[in-house]
Amino acid sequence: MLSELRIQNFAIIRELELTFGSGLIVLTGETGAGKSIIMGALDMLLGQRVDMEVLRSGSDFASVEAVFKIPAEIRDEIQRILVAEDLWEDQGEVSLTRELRKDKRNVARVNGYRTNVSLLVRLGELLVDIHGQSEHLSLMRVNQHLGLLDRYADLSDTVTRYQQVYDRWTAVRDEIHRLETMAREADQRRELLAYQIDEIQSAQLVPGEEEELREHRNRLANSEKLAELSQEVLILMEEAPPDQPTVNDLFGQVVDAVTRLAATDSSLKDLENQTEEIHQGISDINHQLRIYLDNLEFQPDELEKAEERLAVIKDLQRKYGEDIPEVLDYAREAARELEEITGRSDRIAQLQKTRAQLLEKLSEIGQDLTQKRKQAAEKLTENLESELDDLKMGSARFRVQFTQKEDPDGLEAGEGSRLRFTRRGMETVEFLIETNPGEGLKPLAKVASGGETARLMLAIKSVLAKADRIPSLVFDEIDQGIGGRIGAVVGGKLSRLADNHQVFCITHLPQLACFGGQHLQVRKSVQEQRTRIQVQEITGQDRVEELAQMLGGLSGHNLQAAQELLSGAKHFS
Repeated sequence: MLSELRIQNFAIIRELELTFGSGLIVLTGETGAGKSIIMGALDMLLGQRVDMEVLRSGSDFASVEAVFKIPAEIRDEIQRILVAEDLWEDQGEVSLTRELRKDKRNVARVNGYRTNVSLLVRLGELLVDIHGQSEHLSLMRVNQHLGLLDRYADLSDTVTRYQQVYDRWTAVRDEIHRLETMAREADQRRELLAYQIDEIQSAQLVPGEEEELREHRNRLANSEKLAELSQEVLILMEEAPPDQPTVNDLFGQVVDAVTRLAATDSSLKDLENQTEEIHQGISDINHQLRIYLDNLEFQPDELEKAEERLAVIKDLQRKYGEDIPEVLDYAREAARELEEITGRSDRIAQLQKTRAQLLEKLSEIGQDLTQKRKQAAEKLTENLESELDDLKMGSARFRVQFTQKEDPDGLEAGEGSRLRFTRRGMETVEFLIETNPGEGLKPLAKVASGGETARLMLAIKSVLAKADRIPSLVFDEIDQGIGGRIGAVVGGKLSRLADNHQVFCITHLPQLACFGGQHLQVRKSVQEQRTRIQVQEITGQDRVEELAQMLGGLSGHNLQAAQELLSGAKHFS
């Protein structure tokens, strides 16, 4: 619901900050005091087109900012929209801002971040309905009517069952299309896949072998140099000329000297052990080098085999993947695809059978859904026309128009007919109204604006109160052309509607205003030779006096009548 509204430099409003509660909120004041200007500012915020004339004289910009608390019923939709724009803040509310500047730049913000006006429009359609002169009215959007009818009839379970089957049907349909498309290129694709699989499998690749092959090739290609270096080490270690001591001989002398030291000083026993271990290690090095040297020989055939194997691996990697695991993964995926192509006919036949079963199930649920919708439409029509009668619009007629279209590929609907279907069912619906006899039923969007339309929308909203998820409703000019007695009826209906919604009502009728849970008095004054709007929440005696003024003046009779109106409204609630 709308909790805060801040307006700057809009028309004759210099600066205004309002805080709203829940329930029914009435705005009263003399004609021209600025009540509709406040709603005009809200209209601008929600994306309505405005021109530069709304800028307060002498100002370069106008701004409107609102904070909305997000009710649970529409939280998921709001979150989905804002997450897509990277603007979601999980704080239970959303702030919208729109600025109009003299340089003709429009600035829109959501949660403080700059965005585009179209996003304000999308969010506004979920948050506020304005009934009166505004174009911002959900009931004028035909695509909303079916959802309203379903929620009114409490058909969520049936709709969910239908949509679950529909989603399965679309998945099967898409799979059949994919396989059939694949089938047209199947022969050529099958040959290619078989060749690729055979090429990879014939190579008998082993993960990690490429690194081992490179090392093996490196040893073979450098065998002479490796032998020369190994021999050089062995000469130094133990094969030096007779006149040159070897490392082994020299370290043997070290071992003897340390042994004699340890015999004299036992504290050097550990050092003796270390030197003996090192001497043994030198012997081990000699032994390993001899084995390495014995096995090291130039083998041209082996080198050629290693080079050929590496060439095969490199060629496969060029075609199928950067390394051996990727090449093997490609082979597995190709085998899966080849198996799928080979068995496509059986798979398509199986899917076609499943599709037929799902269409039969869809037809069954769809016809049931249509029947329930038509029953609900009759009940909705009856209840709505009763509401219209209460509002002295008894000559008005309401109908829910069902539109179904023949389609040879559609759902069976009995008597050999087949109907086009969507995820929402086998029909579209639209609300039609006739406000004056003889004019004929027309779409709601074609109904003239003004107080009559506002009362019409009040009647519809009253009947659809629980089905309508839009949290905040604004009724402007709803009292146009009606008297005090009907005003009280309208007030009662608005009060009941406020049990499920936050409802704003701009009114000149005290018989209606007395039902407000929050009463805002709008006044226009002149300060420093400038016209300004002031809004004050009134309670107690101030409210009694405001209602008395609306009745004709602050006479004793009017004050008593105002008190009686408030008591009657309180008793009604």
